[in-house]
Amino acid sequence: MQKHSQKIAALSGAAGRAAVAALVVYTLGAAPALATPGSGFTPSTISNGHYGALDVKSEKTDKWDILIKSKDDTDVAVDRLTVTAGGQSGWHVHPAPIFVTVISGEIQWFDGGLCTAKTYRAGDSFIEQAYRVHLVRNTTGATAEFTAVRLAPTGVQVRIDAPEPNNCNF
Repeated sequence: MQKHSQKIAALSGAAGRAAVAALVVYTLGAAPALATPGSGFTPSTISNGHYGALDVKSEKTDKWDILIKSKDDTDVAVDRLTVTAGGQSGWHVHPAPIFVTVISGEIQWFDGGLCTAKTYRAGDSFIEQAYRVHLVRNTTGATAEFTAVRLAPTGVQVRIDAPEPNNCNF
């Protein structure tokens, strides 16, 4: 826990310290001590690019524009994740947002803080927020696949296992 806490705290000052505090309280007071392993869940990296600090601005087109900034070296990666029928990821968090698109099948995304689940099907996209305890599960009889695009600090573990929340009965 201390190793992850130091990395998280170094990420973004006050935001990193808040995340560390939340994880410590969560781990020590509100949850069992053990992480939950995944089953039938296979991640594979398609590509991982290493960049310096990002300062990307697009020219405004109609109402759309984008700004991406980071203060330190950043990795931009694409992962393909396969979840067999009845498989699940195990509870975990990420140190940065993850952009998810379901390629085939259906997954359920469980929010450990709110104890809610949302179903996503092939073609659906969503963003996993940084430091949000969650679990992905396939409750169907067929394999599901999705991609995850991640922008994360270089050298920082992109998945941090978390214990199952005590407040949810999934």
